[in-house]
Amino acid sequence: MRLLQTFLGVATLASFCGPAGAQESPAPKPADAGAQTTSPAPAALTLKRAVELALQNSKEIQVAKIQASIADHAAQITKAQFMPNLYAGSGAGYTNGIPETPGGRAPSVFNVTYTEQVLNEPLRGQAKEQQEQAKAQKIALEDAKNNVITRTAMAYLELGKVRHSLELLRTEQDSAEKILQVTQEREGQGFELPVEVTKAQLIKARVAQRILLLEEREDELEVFLRYQLGMPETQAIGVTPEDLPGEVEQAGDNLIAAALTSNTDLRLAESDVRAKEFRLKGERRGYFPTLELVSVYSVLAKFNNYSQFFSSFQRNNFNAGIDMHVPIFSAQVRANVGLARVNLEAAKATLTNKRTELSADVRQKTRQVREMDAGKEVARLELQLAQQNVAVLQAQFGEGKLNLRDMEKARLDENDKWMAYLDANFQKQQAQLDLLKTAGQLDKVWQ
Repeated sequence: MRLLQTFLGVATLASFCGPAGAQESPAPKPADAGAQTTSPAPAALTLKRAVELALQNSKEIQVAKIQASIADHAAQITKAQFMPNLYAGSGAGYTNGIPETPGGRAPSVFNVTYTEQVLNEPLRGQAKEQQEQAKAQKIALEDAKNNVITRTAMAYLELGKVRHSLELLRTEQDSAEKILQVTQEREGQGFELPVEVTKAQLIKARVAQRILLLEEREDELEVFLRYQLGMPETQAIGVTPEDLPGEVEQAGDNLIAAALTSNTDLRLAESDVRAKEFRLKGERRGYFPTLELVSVYSVLAKFNNYSQFFSSFQRNNFNAGIDMHVPIFSAQVRANVGLARVNLEAAKATLTNKRTELSADVRQKTRQVREMDAGKEVARLELQLAQQNVAVLQAQFGEGKLNLRDMEKARLDENDKWMAYLDANFQKQQAQLDLLKTAGQLDKVWQ
């Protein structure tokens, strides 16, 4: 029976180690029958499907979309001043003396006003700056999507690891119980010291503690994924062990080039520099004349006593022309230029620092992926060695050359190596996701 279980386990480990290591992969421990849950019809999800659902239902992405829309509308407010603006209204009121209103215009029963900015470079610079900031919000939306992809993928992969670990620990719990029983029997017969019983009890207690911690972590991950994927609170989730899709392994130089093009933080810094350049250009042109098209049509009333103060009264009045200002000396323009220049210098310094940090970060994370991959291979070989040792001891046990306690201890060691391998595999996947996010390649992996 053990040989059959060992044979069946090879297929499971192959899904973690990949095709290259399939022939030399150690066999996994089968899940305990008592570990099977009775939850009704769990939603079977692949990693790709989980990411798709998260992108569709994420509240963070919805908020980022709203913020991008707000930025678009805010940019249109300043830009609208360079478009035709037509207003209708009334300035009717009682007058005693020269007819006038607080705004300086004559009181009218009805009036129509038209305005349109033609030449106003500081205002145009502000409009371009706001348009660039609206584009930056779209980049921030991409960053929000990358964050959702990363968190969802990590939670999905960790949930698969936690569930597999729980299966192993429950099998390990059975072995620890058998070891404790045998040790207690030998102590009763006088062949073992009480300290050996305590050691066996400690092993069993540690396994129970690890099971409790992993069950709590499993619940946390399920709650997070249900919220992230927009699923009901009672919906069970089924996951499968997977490797990350796409070409994760790339040369460091290629990833650096991709990061300098696609990294969202760097693109935001570049957008900020462009926005500050637009603002500085506009403020520098604040010494240019400003020109605005204006026209007014008004209907006046005789009860405002126009005939007492003017030689003639005309009911319908129309005025059209330009409103032009030529700055001769403006301390405000000079201050605005100085502030815009300092802001641009700060944005450029931030951009330079981000480029330098990004190159170093990509190289460091590339090395980390390689280190995690090497650690995974060590853990795989240690697991394979432990499984081969169990196979040898199983044969000795069948021949009566080995007692049950030593056999179960070997199985405990095999389970520990399995846990170490699962942890090493997950750590590598975490490092890969972190590297892909930094390089701006996350969305390309799931295309």
